[in-house]
Amino acid sequence: MRSVSVAGTTVSYRREGQGTGLTLLHGSMSDGASGFGHLVGRFADCRAVVTPDFAGAGNSTIPNGPLSLDLLVAQAVAVIKDSADGPVDLLGTSLGAVVAAATAATHPELVRRLVLVAGWASSDDARHQLVFKTWERLLRSDPALATPFGLSLAFSPSFLAGLGGERVSQLANRKFPDATDRRIELGLRIDIRHLVGRITAPTLVVGLTQDYLVPSRHAKAVHTAIPASQYAEIDSGHAVQLEKPDELVHLARGFFLTDTATVTG
Repeated sequence: MRSVSVAGTTVSYRREGQGTGLTLLHGSMSDGASGFGHLVGRFADCRAVVTPDFAGAGNSTIPNGPLSLDLLVAQAVAVIKDSADGPVDLLGTSLGAVVAAATAATHPELVRRLVLVAGWASSDDARHQLVFKTWERLLRSDPALATPFGLSLAFSPSFLAGLGGERVSQLANRKFPDATDRRIELGLRIDIRHLVGRITAPTLVVGLTQDYLVPSRHAKAVHTAIPASQYAEIDSGHAVQLEKPDELVHLARGFFLTDTATVTG
């Protein structure tokens, strides 16, 4: 485990493999290890894979007061500079996709290629506000109900049903990382519409057809706003790293490792 200090916080991260850097940015309800730990080895043959923990997750510290997107971007930038000697490939999922997009827009010199999975550019959608406010309130008032609520939105219905009662019960009793409620609250205040059009790195936007937390229309809007970006879909719920890891790895490797950065399916 390594760490770097930025903006009054300590950010922990893991690094495995050799070669061009690949930084993987997790979402609100995970940390670097739980979000990507099972996928690191599938990139480490050709990339130096870095999995940071955002503020409050893993061993990373979080300041008092409302969490800001600017802080998470500063943390991502600090980790990239500390872990790599040049531009990196950058992949983010959910809130991590928002951070990755903002990082690529404001620090283009640090990002070689960019993959945005289940991200969004604005939180002003009425359904988004309803879902995220409900989730945040449950986390603060009744965490035992918040986990099943989040679980029901994280996976597609068929995948969740197929896990069986015992496995679903185990997942429903899982504890979210610290400060998840604060990262979800930040998810209510996202607006990077003024930034996404500034992204110059070759970009692949991935929508998830059975995503009930951040429906794929948000990913399509991000794709439309990023000049010359590519778009692909995976038939999965929001937690695609767990539900369809093979498809995600296939898309990401194909995009990162080809000279033309073209998706092959």
